[in-house]
Amino acid sequence: MTDGLGLGDAYGATLGRIKGQGGRKSKFGMATLMWVCHSERPLGAAELCHALAVEIGSPNLNTDNVPTIRTLLACCQGLVAIDKEASTVRLIHFTLQEYLGAHPELFGPAHSKIAETCLSYLNSQKVRALSTNPSHNPQNTPFLQYCSLYWGIHAKRDLSVCARSLALKLFDDFNNHASIKILLKAQKLLAFYSIDFDKPPVFNSLHCASIFGIDEIIASLVEVGGYDINQRDCMGNTPLVWTAMYGHEGAVKILLGCGGVNPDKPDEEDGTPLWWAARNGHQGVVNILLGQEDVDPDRPDGFGQAPLLWAARNGHEGVVKILLGRDDVDPGRPDGSGKAPLWWASRNGHEGVVKILLGRDGVDPDRPDKSGRTPLWWAARIGHEGVVKILLGDGVDPDRPDGSGKAPLWWAARNGREGVVEMLLGRGDVDPGRPDGSGKAPLWWAARNGHEGVVKILLERDNVDPDKPDKSGRTPLWWAARNGHEGVVKILLGRDDVDPDRPDESGQAPLLWAAGNGHKRVVKIILGRDGVDPDKPDAGGRTPLWWATKNSHAGVITLLQTPSATHSTT
Repeated sequence: MTDGLGLGDAYGATLGRIKGQGGRKSKFGMATLMWVCHSERPLGAAELCHALAVEIGSPNLNTDNVPTIRTLLACCQGLVAIDKEASTVRLIHFTLQEYLGAHPELFGPAHSKIAETCLSYLNSQKVRALSTNPSHNPQNTPFLQYCSLYWGIHAKRDLSVCARSLALKLFDDFNNHASIKILLKAQKLLAFYSIDFDKPPVFNSLHCASIFGIDEIIASLVEVGGYDINQRDCMGNTPLVWTAMYGHEGAVKILLGCGGVNPDKPDEEDGTPLWWAARNGHQGVVNILLGQEDVDPDRPDGFGQAPLLWAARNGHEGVVKILLGRDDVDPGRPDGSGKAPLWWASRNGHEGVVKILLGRDGVDPDRPDKSGRTPLWWAARIGHEGVVKILLGDGVDPDRPDGSGKAPLWWAARNGREGVVEMLLGRGDVDPGRPDGSGKAPLWWAARNGHEGVVKILLERDNVDPDKPDKSGRTPLWWAARNGHEGVVKILLGRDDVDPDRPDESGQAPLLWAAGNGHKRVVKIILGRDGVDPDKPDAGGRTPLWWATKNSHAGVITLLQTPSATHSTT
């Protein structure tokens, strides 16, 4: 680069030097770059070293062939480094990743090579021997986890004849293979199940191939036979459930073409293949399954959640449209907690799905769950302004409280959702001072949590009492002072109808709490107001100075002891 070459030319020249080393150095250098560039996750140094020692198709793992990481770094001529924080091998810069990605001819069929390497490792005698030792030391086989989790992903991208043969060899004796346990533990939904990994799990070759969705291998396994196409594994999933879950369209078609397959057989939690495809947004699989006569498009799982509900919940607009195109799908069907598809779409902020559902008959835009929480209630609480706007335009009740008396405005104010507060107050049928069951109004919560913008918006309304206490006599100012929210304290003290010295039922005034908590700036602001007694005690006779001294707030002590601090008592 210092000689005037561009970045790409510099990388090209360095790669030329790597190839020019010849022999093992050139082989190690280019292989290292291939693995670092095309692996599914960053590789640890030990993983990479063991990967480069594998001989494709050999049943033996010769540890004498494992190179050191120092050797590999040297062979790469500075293009590869060790990430010290993560202890993984990386390229020196993201531009090198871009360069290598733009020149696939450098490595040839990289994914098939990686798949062949992983499968050779899994088929080795050393790894095969681990099947009876579930508590083996991973340091002895550092490359095992990567091979177990990702061989199928590489093979699906580019399945060579060699990789296909090695995969079928792996499946010849797969029941007790150590990779099964690693693969199952990595599945995201494992928390739903209890599996004793000290025993051989029920998980056959067809289940494994279905997770990866490798069409050719699935077809070969089905052709050979010997598998119950509807068998559930130890996680409760059939092969068809796995393929639908991960959106493997080709594999789904292959399995559906098998005689005796049940296209609607659920997992152990009653989630059908269609349920999983809809939940994960796999439109192609949804269309394929809906083409089967014996698939119920509205069948719920064990919690009463139908495919449409999950598609709406996760914001999969395309799947929602497909399911709503069926006459036998109820667009307003709630789950066991009374939460309908619109409820979930609103809660999660999926504006497109909300619009689609509101355009259908049979959808109640104001339908609450069993706790009285409507779609608007949740959208306001979380701050989904677009959803709030859509729902308000559809004629929902904007002031409907939940079972504990908390209305949408109450939650929007509590959580500082200024845009939502403005939209709700733009309606004439929203009470801006409506308290919850404990007497805490929207302003009370906005002040307590320090949401200055919301406080300003609420105080612009004539029917909001800025000094209204809760059932314990604590006003918005009391809480703002206690929590040290300077901006809110200034706003409230700028009102003539706010008593700056109003105590709660325990006789504790705003100044006392500000002093006790060491909020020096708030103390100074309150002392600047007429009518504040800086020596006002609580019910136990303890003054602001007493509390400041007890808690060692030197700055507050100084403020309270200055002559100017006593001027307001006259």
